[in-house]
Amino acid sequence: MVDEEDVNVKTRKPRQVSITRSNCKACIRAKVNKEGQFEVVAHVIQHNHELTKPQWHYLHRSERKMTEEKVVTIKTMKSSGLTTMDTYNYMATEAGGEQNIGHSVVDHLNFCSRLRMEQIEAGDAQTLVNILSQKQSKDPNFFFRVKFDKEGRICNIFWRDSMMLEDYRIYGDVLVFDTTYRTNRYNLICAPFVGINNHWHNCMFACAFIGDETTDSFVWLLQTFFKAMEDRKPTSIFTDQDQEMANAILEVIPNTRHRLCIWHLEQNAITRFGALKKDKEFKFAFNQCLKIVYELKDKWCPALCRDFFSAGILSSQRSESTNHAIGFRASKASTLTEFYTIFKKTTNRWRSTEKYDEFTCSKSIAFTSLPLSGMLKHVAQVFTLSLFRNFEEEFGYSMATTVQMLGSNEECLLYQVTLEDKPWSAHQVNYIQESQTVWCTCKNFEASGWLCYHCIRILHLHSVTRIPDKYVSKGWTKFAKTEAWDRLKNQDPKQQYIPWRQTMMRKYYNLILKSQENEETRAFMEESFRNSLKMVEDLLASAAQKESA
Repeated sequence: MVDEEDVNVKTRKPRQVSITRSNCKACIRAKVNKEGQFEVVAHVIQHNHELTKPQWHYLHRSERKMTEEKVVTIKTMKSSGLTTMDTYNYMATEAGGEQNIGHSVVDHLNFCSRLRMEQIEAGDAQTLVNILSQKQSKDPNFFFRVKFDKEGRICNIFWRDSMMLEDYRIYGDVLVFDTTYRTNRYNLICAPFVGINNHWHNCMFACAFIGDETTDSFVWLLQTFFKAMEDRKPTSIFTDQDQEMANAILEVIPNTRHRLCIWHLEQNAITRFGALKKDKEFKFAFNQCLKIVYELKDKWCPALCRDFFSAGILSSQRSESTNHAIGFRASKASTLTEFYTIFKKTTNRWRSTEKYDEFTCSKSIAFTSLPLSGMLKHVAQVFTLSLFRNFEEEFGYSMATTVQMLGSNEECLLYQVTLEDKPWSAHQVNYIQESQTVWCTCKNFEASGWLCYHCIRILHLHSVTRIPDKYVSKGWTKFAKTEAWDRLKNQDPKQQYIPWRQTMMRKYYNLILKSQENEETRAFMEESFRNSLKMVEDLLASAAQKESA
């Protein structure tokens, strides 16, 4: 059987190539004379063809050049996630038209294609390793590891930067691990480690590519992760329903509470079982699956998971916002290096959101329809805006409760707190007045890190106007990351020059725009640049001599 594609190749007509040579004799020749100077020996000015119109000059090969400055610009824009044509259109707009870029769209496409081919030909995995090595040379706290298979090929890659370590030190009590991203040409699994910051937004702890979902691969990955994170173990870890991962967690971190994401369970039911509900023979198998899931209820049922910290993500809504928001936009044709760029862009977007949240919290006060006084005022001062909303909801419920004293001993008082007309909401609260210690059978504080309305009602009953320090979880406060910001600010001395560089770029760019329409100002700018360049080079050379002396 003949392949249809082979037939098309054999019968395809050759592409017609235009002849651009006309045997034109126009030329200029020179040679070096006895004095060592160039001397013109021949000059033919007559052409046997029509000369190119001025507006077409930029299309000549002699007028097109991919300079080093343009190479850097293109690479920067490509690393930011822009497509090849987006980078060309931007440069054309910036230059005032494609005729001013200095190279054609074909040159641009060919150059970007060569960049991609260089990565693949050099070994995509090796290229990624080289990128990670360069990151490590610039960031002493950058960490990465590579695992090879029996044939000496790279099968697993793991990395995290210094900011990820800082985040894990603060927010590492809860870890969300997801292996649902198979979006690269080698069918490798992208496995990000994600946490929740004090604004209830995602933060990235680390990322890895693994070749398979075996217990051995997950054991290596978890061991590498905790080695990178100073061997700090989380209180709870959330994963999808993968038995191999469960085995690895039991082996590496047996004391960490392993929980299943409710969102993943719901998605499995929707995407895999929905079309088979009408199949009577399938119902039996489906019921068996439900039984298996029910047997794992201690890993996903919120009512059975109240005795450990989970940052409140056991609910379906919270779980979805944690996992669905990762949002890697890659295709199955993406290389590892392209995927790394996408990952970096995602992480940068999350960090940008975090900076905005930090800025907003530092410059604003929480708005509430309730009087901002007493306990509520204290919460507004210490908690982030996102967590204030959670506490405000609990505070509102506390105002609609009834209290019944059940008993007491020498130091402890026992109450029952119930929402009006909802007897099923009753919970018992113990309170020690001397130490302002309070705990409730609903265990909301243990699970989420903020007090429940039952405890708030009892504290209010005893005229407590501030949240006791022991119930102010630092991870939810406005000051959770203050020390980390200060540390990172002084860690990289090159970072301090970024604002100055950006300011100077804007100043010079505006000056160039102002000068471009006048011949004298253009000439002045060019002469000023030459003088400034020489002076800068002289100053740098002088400084280098002083350092070496």
